[in-house]
Amino acid sequence: MPQATAAPLAPPAASPAPDRARRPRAGSEFAPLLRTVKEQGLLVHRPGWYARDIAVTLLGVAAVITALTLIGPSWWTLPLALPLALLSARAAFVGHDAGHAQITGNRRVSRFVQLVHANLLLGMSREWWNDKHNRHHAHPNHLDKDPDVAADILVFADHQAAGRTGLRGFLTRHQAWLFFPLTTLEGIALKVYGIQSLLSRTGPCRTRRDRLVEGALLLAHVAGYAALLLTLLTPLQALVFALLHQMLFGLHLGLAFAPNHKGMERPDNHPDGDSWGHLRRQVLTSRNIRGGAVTDWFLGGLNYQIEHHLFPSMPRPHLRLARPAVLAHCRALGLPYTETGFADSYRQVLGHLHEVGAPLRAEGVA
Repeated sequence: MPQATAAPLAPPAASPAPDRARRPRAGSEFAPLLRTVKEQGLLVHRPGWYARDIAVTLLGVAAVITALTLIGPSWWTLPLALPLALLSARAAFVGHDAGHAQITGNRRVSRFVQLVHANLLLGMSREWWNDKHNRHHAHPNHLDKDPDVAADILVFADHQAAGRTGLRGFLTRHQAWLFFPLTTLEGIALKVYGIQSLLSRTGPCRTRRDRLVEGALLLAHVAGYAALLLTLLTPLQALVFALLHQMLFGLHLGLAFAPNHKGMERPDNHPDGDSWGHLRRQVLTSRNIRGGAVTDWFLGGLNYQIEHHLFPSMPRPHLRLARPAVLAHCRALGLPYTETGFADSYRQVLGHLHEVGAPLRAEGVA
């Protein structure tokens, strides 16, 4: 699969493979960069920035509810599912950032913010998400350790595709074409997985109190969401609105998460992959998306995936500011820094998925 276009100051896309890139003394790669970022104050929290972002999101949700109320039971309310989906994604980004302690170093405040945004506003389990996402950050793109690339409906490596038949075989053969339609189910899937985890005895909730709090907030979300729509719309209109809202929300999340790692280096695919240090493990497996303020807003800062993975607790508005230092550091080490355009990132992701499904298409497996 083609590599991403490198940033202007970075090595070109055809730069040396990771195991051939020049390596300094073990343990010294990340420390100088961390020191630079700290000296620039980029790890200092920005609660005021997040407070404004949260306020704007809540005002936006209130505006959509007001519009629903004013329009009443009419099919003309369906277009409002689009702004509500965008606002739901804003809430998801805040929940994500709170889970990483990007908003504040106070764990209780971070937990409260994440419970409100994840469980109450979106109906997804905070504990389930944190457990899954932390494992992803610890071992990005490692097929045996990263849950985000485990074989499921989609597969990301040839050996995952091997032997798939029936419906799974069909999905794998055509997964590049089905990728975006499948992402429309992501919003619903996040809710289902969270509820399953909460009901499971082996779920990540550590105490009975955590389970009760999470469960109560999830029930409050379902009850409030259903009551709101059924009060303002007819049952059929409410059902269609909810489906459209959740599908657009899932598509937005898919657009934000898909380009980050798919088709990038896999540590499990390298003899020394498990021994990569923090810098190498995060940079080589991540892809940045170039763009301006609109891209930053739409992707919730995840377009700076390299910086986010290197510094998970860095506040979102600082990720763009950290990029020059990270880019220069990677250049000095001869380490590939992958950055590409918005549209090209999806071309690369879909190209990788298409390539993985090629053996099944060649065999004609149904």
